[in-house]
Amino acid sequence: MKVLMLNGSSKPNGNTYIALQEIGQQLEKEGIEYEIFQLGGGPIRDCIGCGGCSEEGCVFKDDKVNEFIAKAKEADGFVFGTPVYYAHPSGRILSFLDRVFYSGGGAFAFKPGASVAVARRGGASASFDVLNKYFGIAQMPVAGSTYWNSVHGCTPGEAAQDAEGLQTMRNLAKNMAWMLKCFALGRENGVSLPDTERGNRTNFIR
Repeated sequence: MKVLMLNGSSKPNGNTYIALQEIGQQLEKEGIEYEIFQLGGGPIRDCIGCGGCSEEGCVFKDDKVNEFIAKAKEADGFVFGTPVYYAHPSGRILSFLDRVFYSGGGAFAFKPGASVAVARRGGASASFDVLNKYFGIAQMPVAGSTYWNSVHGCTPGEAAQDAEGLQTMRNLAKNMAWMLKCFALGRENGVSLPDTERGNRTNFIR
């Protein structure tokens, strides 16, 4: 089993990475593999609602969206990490995830997800709430922890001093591992996925 984590910061080794690495190290202790996918500092397009999504993913191929979708198809669980900008996730990660879920949402269904927000001081819980919206619309069970999934730090490296935040990350990893193992046992014992209804779409403007 493997958890794919998204570092939504443009800093590959900053405080968001420290939080995700803490989760990853605990996952390994639980017998779960992990990979941290770096969003990086390159340009990221927003979704333009063109309707051109396909089995290959998004029509735009000049950033990392389709690469992430390909990895998501092989992953068993997910953690999305973001720095907090103006009490909100980074615009980069939201543009990225909008396109990922529009064009590759099927890769996430029925797989557990969790979000992590890293802030200097405030806005972590609001950012945490925004990222959790992706899970709710994609039929993804959400892994929780012993506090909202946030770590605090300003300059790169400071997150390592947030003892409670890192404890929250470790507990999140343990809960994620437990869910993955339970789901695996369910599959082995013939528990089928829900029969999802499709087709009814209500538009409020006629």
